[in-house]
Amino acid sequence: MQKHSSFLALFYFTFQIIVAQQPTKPNAVEIYNQIQKLNFLGTVLYVAAHPDDENTRLISYMANEKKARTGYLSLTRGDGGQNLIGSELRELLGVIRTQELIEARKIDGGEQFFSRANDFGYSKNPDETLSIWNKDEVLSDIIYIIRKFQPDIIINRFDARSPGTTHGHHTSSAMLSLEAFDKVNDKSFYPNQLDLVATWQPKRIFFNTSWWFYGSKEKFEKADKSNLVQFKMGVYYPSIGKSNQEIAALSRSRHQSQGFGSTGTRGEEDEYLELLKGDSTKDKTNIFEGIDTSWNRVDGGKAIGDLLNNVEKNFDFKNPSASIPELVKAYSMIQTLNENHWKPIKSEEIKKIIAACAGLYLEAVAENQEVTFGNSLKVKLEAINRSVIPMQLISWKTFPEANTNFQTIELKNNISQILTTEIPILQTLQLTQPYYLKEKGTIGMYRVDEQKNIGIPDSSREIKVTFTIKINGVLIPFDRNVIYKLNDDVKGEVYKPLDVVPEISTSIQDKVVIFNSDKSKKIAIKIKAGKENIKGVLQLELPNNWEVSPISIPFSLTKKGEEKTVSFEINPPKNADEVVAKCIAIVDGVRYDKEQININYDHISKQQVLKFSEAKLIKLNIKTGKEKIVYIMGAGDEVPKSLHQMGYEVTVMKADEISKENLMLFDVVITGIRAYNTVQALALKQQTLFDFVKEGKTMIVQYNTLDDFVTPDIAPFPLKISRDRVTDENAKIEFLAPNHPILNYPNTITAADFEGWKQEQGLYYPNEWDKAFTPILASNDKGETSKKGALLVAKYGKGNFIYTGLSFFRELPEGVSGAFRLMANMISIK
Repeated sequence: MQKHSSFLALFYFTFQIIVAQQPTKPNAVEIYNQIQKLNFLGTVLYVAAHPDDENTRLISYMANEKKARTGYLSLTRGDGGQNLIGSELRELLGVIRTQELIEARKIDGGEQFFSRANDFGYSKNPDETLSIWNKDEVLSDIIYIIRKFQPDIIINRFDARSPGTTHGHHTSSAMLSLEAFDKVNDKSFYPNQLDLVATWQPKRIFFNTSWWFYGSKEKFEKADKSNLVQFKMGVYYPSIGKSNQEIAALSRSRHQSQGFGSTGTRGEEDEYLELLKGDSTKDKTNIFEGIDTSWNRVDGGKAIGDLLNNVEKNFDFKNPSASIPELVKAYSMIQTLNENHWKPIKSEEIKKIIAACAGLYLEAVAENQEVTFGNSLKVKLEAINRSVIPMQLISWKTFPEANTNFQTIELKNNISQILTTEIPILQTLQLTQPYYLKEKGTIGMYRVDEQKNIGIPDSSREIKVTFTIKINGVLIPFDRNVIYKLNDDVKGEVYKPLDVVPEISTSIQDKVVIFNSDKSKKIAIKIKAGKENIKGVLQLELPNNWEVSPISIPFSLTKKGEEKTVSFEINPPKNADEVVAKCIAIVDGVRYDKEQININYDHISKQQVLKFSEAKLIKLNIKTGKEKIVYIMGAGDEVPKSLHQMGYEVTVMKADEISKENLMLFDVVITGIRAYNTVQALALKQQTLFDFVKEGKTMIVQYNTLDDFVTPDIAPFPLKISRDRVTDENAKIEFLAPNHPILNYPNTITAADFEGWKQEQGLYYPNEWDKAFTPILASNDKGETSKKGALLVAKYGKGNFIYTGLSFFRELPEGVSGAFRLMANMISIK
């Protein structure tokens, strides 16, 4: 029993950690809401596939109106989408969206969970999804999270009964959730989990239906809803001056990488749930019917519930500290429970409430934001009691443990106590990085070797301080992560996480290097010191048929954080080849092979990702012209870097800089992905761009979604974008116009050029176009009709207008040879 209890306490606390943001300082209304939540022992788990799938209105309603412990299980981290705020894609985008979900839950009151499933891109049906995901592992993750979280109610965002009508990931999430509902209480399923958790049976599982699943609002209004649970979720909270929908909108607006800023609404709105399995309810407005959500559900909990109900009833908004004596008594009573689920959860909740009522501020601030193994970290500790309740700081303990010589300190009202310590940074600690990226996974799954980490959303922070405070004779431990903070002249107090970093990190500046001749190229590598006074040698490891000069480069860096750039000269082989170059720094006989990537956005916590320091080198049979290119960014992509690698002169131009004069010296204009969805200024520049084409130049427009267009005229001829896409990157290509110049000059394009594509061939193809366009390619996913809108070319005046839904934004940064060759032909079209 004790093993379960200690693990679940750690699990719950890990989920609640607020990393690298200003500590919460709740006001009296927020404290009162926390006390109400303390008195509710019911749990809801919402299940879907991606960041942004969740119904934030429903999560907010359950967490804030019902006071239920509410979680969102997103099977993936959104790695397969696009990025509207930067150039990060794939696993780096997943890191951003993970943090965005964590921030969203802080607003709507929910908790966040993930499985190991990787968002490998759009999937048209669950059969395809589950053939790429490891179905057994994802199901195991769902069951494990249910067993830990112990939801009374599960709510699916999607319908398991309608495969093929929505994203395959969506339907799969619902199918696996239903299967988990039937198996989670059976010890024969995943018995290895039972060393950490116990079996559990949720009471009910629902489908969160809405008009969208019926095809239209009109159809939904006419539908029989007698079998649906219906409740009003447009609650207004006068104590905070917001509606439930306004809170939900603030939550959803954290999804900035997806451009999901949302405006809150007000007034009554209905939410509908369809019971799929479990006990039916007589009261169609109460999903918790028949479930004891009071402290009575815990053996020995009735007295605690009575006491806490009294705290809630008598709470003094002008003096929250008046509740501390009874809260401390309730804390002591909770510690005596012989129970392994609610005990750790409610212990953490009530400790936060006690600290908030007392204005008890405890903080551990590091001298530096980055630290390396073998050093000591100076940490400033602050403790202040801003109430009249007597309390003492009995002890503080660091992890890793430091030597302390400590005497009890009286925490007098509003008198700050400042202490200092040094924490040893031991080799037993882990380098800071998302735990699910430590090992190489597969296309469909991340690799997580430790069962206890399954579901945890964030990187764990090991360096912390435990303050033991004595209040009314009761010892209460408060854990605080060691953080770093600074004062920014514009932003003021800024918090950042403490990162354990490698002693030395390296980065090959170009991740894909194209050799389109036998000439050598220089490869630049940036070296960064994680500590002071570090010396070593740098090597670039390549197969023997690639020549590297020099064999090694010595380096010396004196200051922590200092960077230096050096170069190797690479001679490619005679024949076509693709290899991975690995950068190794050797210091005192130790090999360092990691690149440090820092992700910094204001709306999320700073993130450190460590990847192998490597790049793809390609000896490619490709011919390119001397065209000068203007690139207009849309949503984030790295296509300009790839064009530069091909030898082109590329200028990234803002849309509002477009003019006849500014375009005169250029031959080609390329718009980035989703430019006509995201760049408002393009609406006023279309005629200038079309005139540029008419005068004999080329314009290439990459894919746009069906989101609102900044202008309806994205092409000089009628063109209608659809949802057509080919998700199978290996789908057979048919050449519709084999003699067209775009397939023959300056490179002859063959089926081989579509081998090795990543994630998908293309997306959002046009399905209707003017006869002026010539469709060049056709392909289709299994069982579907041919899609001919991947690449369309039209003569306009003396020039050429090209629209393509092919996923160049993925293929070029991945170093797909055929994508480079086809892009060269598009640029050189005459």
